[in-house]
Amino acid sequence: MKFLNDKVTRRDFLTYGLVVAAFIVVSLLASQGVIPRSLSGQLVPVTCYVVMAISLNLVVGVAGDLSLGHAGFMSVGAFSGVVCAMSLSAAIPDDGIRLAVSMVVGALFAAVAGFLIGIPVLRLRGDYLAIVTLAFGEIIKEVVNCLIVGTDAIGLHVIFNVAGDKTVDDLHLLEGGVAIIKGAQGASGTEKIATFAAGFVLVMIALAVVLNLVRSRAGRAIMAVRDNRIAAESVGLSITKYRLIAFVVSAALAGAAGALYGANFSQLSPAKFDFNTSILVLVFVVLGGLGNMRGSIIAAVLLTILPEALRGFSDYRMLVYAIVLILVMLFTNNPQLKLTLGKLLPKREGAVAHGE
Repeated sequence: MKFLNDKVTRRDFLTYGLVVAAFIVVSLLASQGVIPRSLSGQLVPVTCYVVMAISLNLVVGVAGDLSLGHAGFMSVGAFSGVVCAMSLSAAIPDDGIRLAVSMVVGALFAAVAGFLIGIPVLRLRGDYLAIVTLAFGEIIKEVVNCLIVGTDAIGLHVIFNVAGDKTVDDLHLLEGGVAIIKGAQGASGTEKIATFAAGFVLVMIALAVVLNLVRSRAGRAIMAVRDNRIAAESVGLSITKYRLIAFVVSAALAGAAGALYGANFSQLSPAKFDFNTSILVLVFVVLGGLGNMRGSIIAAVLLTILPEALRGFSDYRMLVYAIVLILVMLFTNNPQLKLTLGKLLPKREGAVAHGE
């Protein structure tokens, strides 16, 4: 097929193939009981963080905007997804369908949040953009802290508890009603309906969306704006429009990942989606390489699993984790190593072109 002769297309299909192969191998190992219980519990969060890394790489690596509030969009998706899943438990008894609906709802709510935040924020650049997105990420977390949400036969009951003097009792739920979000306590008593297979599907969707966007006319416009704003504007490209496209798509994917993440726990606190989570996802992107989706996937998987794998080191495991991060960054930014890889890669590509 002619399209497989394109180097970029082959690279994309290789990325898809590696994700599919990893899913098959991990599923087989999990079914045989080879994977320890501590690591098997990380399978769904790993897929969530992979999607977060891919989506943030669209903003940081492709669009060239430094966003430090990505965990805020994950939070919007997580809590809107939890509310949707619990509200529809009677109407949609099938867990798989309910999970899919909750991820779509989480993506939509996060996309709306990304659009509303992006309109004023994306007029800024550089450090100013980073600081403002960080502030909005924290604002979203505090807004969730003020929410009290419940559901009963009538429908949803929502209280915005700004003064902090409201409780679940103020929802006035009917008999059989359930409180879903309890302010700073977060969501509790939720059903765990997330699966590793659903995470795999979400990763594939995120890859397809991002890679196709990057290869499209809009993607080329986004990269043109990143590389030279003045030149892009001089040929009629709307700077804000294309930056906003990347920002909203990234927020939607983060919301879907958040909905899947929220459906994996019976207790979910807003404190989980703080500044540290945004920085962790940014580390995945930087370590994997800006604009390199395959690298982001690998970095997200390794750095999510590594703390659990180092649990035997007890108090020293985070120290070892930090040392590994430093060594990897030094290794990947070594000029001599880059020169060596630059000599090897053309030979490799030539071999592929000849069917080797």
